[in-house]
Amino acid sequence: MIETDILIIGAGPTGLFTVFEAGLLQLKCHIIDALPQPGGQLAELYPKKPIFDIPGYPSVLAGELVDNLMEQIKQFQPGFTLAETAETIDKLEDGTFIVTTNKGTKHHAKAVAIAGGLGTFEPRKPAIENIAFYEEKGVEYFVKNPEQFRAKDIVIAGGGDSALDWSIFLADVAKSVTLIHRRNEFRGALDSVEKVQELKKSGKINLITPAEVIAIQGENHVESITLDSDGKHHQIKTDYFIPLFGLTPKLGAIANWGLEIEKNAIKVNNALDYQTNIDGIYAIGDVNIYPGKLKLILCGFHEATLMCQSVYNRINPGKRYVLKYTTVSGVDGFDGTRKEAEKAVVKAIE
Repeated sequence: MIETDILIIGAGPTGLFTVFEAGLLQLKCHIIDALPQPGGQLAELYPKKPIFDIPGYPSVLAGELVDNLMEQIKQFQPGFTLAETAETIDKLEDGTFIVTTNKGTKHHAKAVAIAGGLGTFEPRKPAIENIAFYEEKGVEYFVKNPEQFRAKDIVIAGGGDSALDWSIFLADVAKSVTLIHRRNEFRGALDSVEKVQELKKSGKINLITPAEVIAIQGENHVESITLDSDGKHHQIKTDYFIPLFGLTPKLGAIANWGLEIEKNAIKVNNALDYQTNIDGIYAIGDVNIYPGKLKLILCGFHEATLMCQSVYNRINPGKRYVLKYTTVSGVDGFDGTRKEAEKAVVKAIE
């Protein structure tokens, strides 16, 4: 059983920033996310795309923002349960919660913050008749452990940042990398497209466009795939097939928790603390809905801040908390670090 003050469901930017705001209140956080790494959409879909509406950053790459958030919360030592989805929730008599994932991992929390963005991300799967049979038998929708592909033949399908970036990375890991896209044009960062072009010229990536994978062969594991290229079919031997066609957001099992749902989002009390209709369960970021809601990262940061104040009062009834500016009070991390402004120099001017 994993014990924590606030259990955060969703490791996107709003969920990550919640750890910092909770840490200022000396509240411990643990995060569950269905993806194999923190960052949500920013890390999985467009890590190299710039974001322009983060205060203090005229422009910041999505992946860089995730890295900065991870660095910011490191001092508060959050726990992570990754590549698992929150499946069930039970409210105990003392008002705390037990949340169990699809893999049976149990978490005991004094409050739950749903920060799942647009919901649980499920991979968009190609329309190949027998693909379900080969899932985890050579068909992988995420690259969780690159070493899994060491000295193997792999085929990657897709035309976005994920397909380009993993083709580049795995070119130095796998025995061979074949990148397949149904169009000649790629919708990814320019430097990634140029890098793939260089790797193609050097023979480190086999690029096939326009083409589409239409079938998979193999007795108990992927052994080959069949390509349709301009109406002509041919097979390629491979150990792994990795289709990277993006993710489909779904509210998932959370929709069955008894929460008030509107337009596939969770209704909250935005006049106070972004609490749902169940006391002790909050929803912040893109996953919630209320009058005037804007689905912006900076709005999620604001909602996380107010929510943490509410959780503090819930966990410490009757205990007064005096809000202090971090510029004055500094930041005390759980790891023993102390960050504070330099003391003013007191000196008489003659």
